[in-house]
Amino acid sequence: MKRLTILAAALLLAGAGAAQAAIPVYGFIVKNSYPHDPDAFTQGLFYSDGVLYESTGLNGKSSVRKTDLKTGKVLMKTDIAADYFAEGITDVGNTIVGLTWTSRVGFVFDKATLKMKQTFSYPGEGWGLASNGSDVFMSDGTAVIRVLNPGTLAEVRRIQVTAEGKPIDRLNEMEWIDGELYANVWGSDVIARIDPASGKVVGWIDLAGLLDEKSRAGATVDVLNGIAYDSKKKRLFVTGKLWPRLFEIELVRRQAR
Repeated sequence: MKRLTILAAALLLAGAGAAQAAIPVYGFIVKNSYPHDPDAFTQGLFYSDGVLYESTGLNGKSSVRKTDLKTGKVLMKTDIAADYFAEGITDVGNTIVGLTWTSRVGFVFDKATLKMKQTFSYPGEGWGLASNGSDVFMSDGTAVIRVLNPGTLAEVRRIQVTAEGKPIDRLNEMEWIDGELYANVWGSDVIARIDPASGKVVGWIDLAGLLDEKSRAGATVDVLNGIAYDSKKKRLFVTGKLWPRLFEIELVRRQAR
């Protein structure tokens, strides 16, 4: 996906700002910072059994990998054919489900070995994935989140995402966290917290300034993208495409002005 222009991002944030009057806004405290592969064009991210799982994009550079959290070392990797631009991933039982951007083809990998087991198809574009054990949630760059059957990966319903009645599009990488869907809003430093029952945004997370200027200097960093959650220790991790760092953050609700 081409990077959103600064003007378009500003318009997006301005629109979000208008909706924030009645929606809580959260800032952050950095609890820990870890190395992250600066060549990884992060598309999907999740944490399971002490390991980070990540998918990377771009034709010819797409992969699914297991990564050590503390060192950033890639422990295992499966490259995806150059014809495909990989997108989000999520775990479903003992498998990892992954999307591609415009090929309308998804992949199912063995979680232990990262070996590809099968493919599946879907209409339109594929962006992000998340799961809660009973449903798989898929974003496609619009304001709609598709809900898939975890066994068949067939679409069963859709969620329209809105903030005070206005659709919020460009929903990208997602994570299921304590009954909510957290979704990167592509091209911005914002994560939307979404109530999956109503589709309403119930919180905005503003991560502007998370990656400091020193880390950006001389680097080819791209947009914020990648959310992972350690449900056992209640740790929230975020990173971005081609970012040299991955952060554990704590959310802090901002006072209303």
